Amino acid sequence: MRPVGPVKAVLFDRDGTLVHDVPYNSDPERVRPVEGAREAVALLRARDIRVGVVTNQSGVARGLISGTDVRRVNRRIDDLLGPFDVWAICPHGPDDGCHCRKPQPGLVLWAAGRVCTDPADCVVVGDIGADTEAAARAGAHGILVPNARTRPEETEAATHTAPDLLTAVRSLLDDPAPDGPAPDGPALDGPHDGGARSGQRSATTAPAPSGGAPDPCRRPS
Repeated sequence: MRPVGPVKAVLFDRDGTLVHDVPYNSDPERVRPVEGAREAVALLRARDIRVGVVTNQSGVARGLISGTDVRRVNRRIDDLLGPFDVWAICPHGPDDGCHCRKPQPGLVLWAAGRVCTDPADCVVVGDIGADTEAAARAGAHGILVPNARTRPEETEAATHTAPDLLTAVRSLLDDPAPDGPAPDGPALDGPHDGGARSGQRSATTAPAPSGGAPDPCRRPS
């Protein structure tokens, strides 16, 4: 499968992809970016490619961490690597039946909408099969960057893999994302945090109030 258009947004998994995985981390001081993360994100920003994070945080549903804990950790990541254009967070557990928890496509669809990008022009980079499956279900493109917790069958099933985060991003600068369907994504509920580059609107997982906020993707008339 060859790409046919430019990449407009890259959405990263958080734990194990952008930063080292600390299970149910509530301490911003324990945040450690993976090797090459700063350079990878900087390369995308230099090309004016939007960057975001799509992350399952079931520790909230399990009562192990709070929404405030998630926001504090995310702010630390923004300080170290960001600010990111959008944060999309699923606080639900695996048995909650939500539409946003990866491998469901809700996080990817919502994040793409918040940065005004068709999912077909987005790439999702993650370290487990749920990340690339969520990308495929959303009509986006997925790249798996395996690590110690990636199951061998997930690596074998992945259409595209890279040995590390920086290599994955560098490949995108030459090979834009493939075309694909772009289904509509729902708004999400749950803990949220977000940052934006100077002069850009900050995007979070909070849906716009019904009938209230203007569409951020609509050009002024």
